[in-house]
Amino acid sequence: MEWNKKVAVITGAGGVLLSAYAKELASKGVKVAVLSRELKHAQHTADEIIAAGNTARAYGCDVLDKGNLIKTEEQIYKDFGQYHILINGAGGNMQNASTTNETFATNDLDDPKVRSFFSLDSNEIGRVFSVNFLGTLIVTQLFAKRMLGVKGAVIINFSSMAAQCPMTKVLGYSAAKAAIDNFTKWLAVYFAQQGVRVNAVAPGFFLTNQNKTLLTNPDGSLTERSHKIIGHTPMRRFGQVDDLFGTLSWLCDEDASGFVTGSVIAVDGGFQAYSGV
Repeated sequence: MEWNKKVAVITGAGGVLLSAYAKELASKGVKVAVLSRELKHAQHTADEIIAAGNTARAYGCDVLDKGNLIKTEEQIYKDFGQYHILINGAGGNMQNASTTNETFATNDLDDPKVRSFFSLDSNEIGRVFSVNFLGTLIVTQLFAKRMLGVKGAVIINFSSMAAQCPMTKVLGYSAAKAAIDNFTKWLAVYFAQQGVRVNAVAPGFFLTNQNKTLLTNPDGSLTERSHKIIGHTPMRRFGQVDDLFGTLSWLCDEDASGFVTGSVIAVDGGFQAYSGV
């Protein structure tokens, strides 16, 4: 594929995984529109790309702010012209959308320190659904319209291994990512006659800024939960950011994956495949 003729739009590109892939695409010659809720995070990624001699521009953009998204899309088209790759990477979790314990015990109901299923905040779960699912849907509504009929147009959504193998405690995020899987398949069918392929990647456990405090202790050692994760991952390690590069690049390349649409590709070291026995 002639990467230097492509333009990519990436949401959530101020984070660890998406910023790394933005830099990877740019190194291939792709012009990259870097979107993050905080402009400073997007700018940091864009600055690194530019310092490496490649092309990028930063945009501060909340994926739930439709008015701002409309203006951002128009500005990106003005800055770069036609874009071909849309990566929906914005997302996240919130503590109050998760339970305290992995399983329910009757005394949880009377313990004010325990957040059981029955005391989960539906508003917080709604916020998790909004940033993960609605943030993907709204961005796609506003950007995909200009991609219809464009050769090599591809949309890649970010799912999670939690969609197929829901994590204990983490109700809101797991359910929201399951919605991403369903939406990816639905949209792939809907756009199939327009030449727009729609797929998703489902990363396993990667150390990011968001989950670092859950997976590592202050001294850098692994938490108990991390040991459980590693024990359930046949490859016996966390993912590294460049573990995603091959799969993402394959999905972006119409010469390599032109007949692939509606797929959710796990990049998880075998986590979803392992039953534990």
